[in-house]
Amino acid sequence: MLHRLTHGLITLVLAPCLWAQGRWVRRTTPVLTEPDGPREGVIGQGPVLRVLILGDSSAAGVGAAHQDEALSGQLSRALAPHFAVQWSLQACTGHRIQDVMAAVRRLPPEPWDVVVVAVGVNDATGMTRLSAWLDGLTTVRAQLRQQHGAPWLVWSALPPVHHFPALPQPLRWYLGRCARRLECALRTWAAQHDDCVVADVNFPMDQRFMATDGFHPGPLAYAAWGQALARLIAQRPAEWPRA
Repeated sequence: MLHRLTHGLITLVLAPCLWAQGRWVRRTTPVLTEPDGPREGVIGQGPVLRVLILGDSSAAGVGAAHQDEALSGQLSRALAPHFAVQWSLQACTGHRIQDVMAAVRRLPPEPWDVVVVAVGVNDATGMTRLSAWLDGLTTVRAQLRQQHGAPWLVWSALPPVHHFPALPQPLRWYLGRCARRLECALRTWAAQHDDCVVADVNFPMDQRFMATDGFHPGPLAYAAWGQALARLIAQRPAEWPRA
């Protein structure tokens, strides 16, 4: 309760500055589009591994020139030496947890072995309530279990928004605080479910790893992200993936 009150007070005090800086960022930040390239495919040899990627603009590859350089291409290639990867990308710029829920509802009822979810930054910038965030996580998990073969859910940790070069202070600090609140709730929630894990992804927050907008990952960051996720997925216990 005290934490919520503190956050609310900070929001109220900083609101005029945050509003002005938010408008400035929207006016001055380049708008990058989602990259061209296939959004599903098959690659590699070995046991079949069905991988679904859900989420926001980072999952969709914004900041890369082609899907081969984005998360879907980097992850599928990193898994290919170990599995025959059947992958599909269902992600869109601007998506929040509620949008991911809607995207899952629209999917045909086919089985997946692992679902990678990258969402939360738009919930942080859009100030999604903590209760709505947790309800969304629970609903997405339930939908995937009921309709898609109870896959293993790999939730990507939220990026360090407090280091994003495109954001001025104190907006950068405030949105970073919002992102950390959501990530802390995600980690606590995921720890309660054996079919969920939160994946840490670490890469230098300098311009070499960032897209030109200073907000999205660039190809080097996507490569590090995809390889980290692939290592985690490949370490899953021997009884998985299922035939």
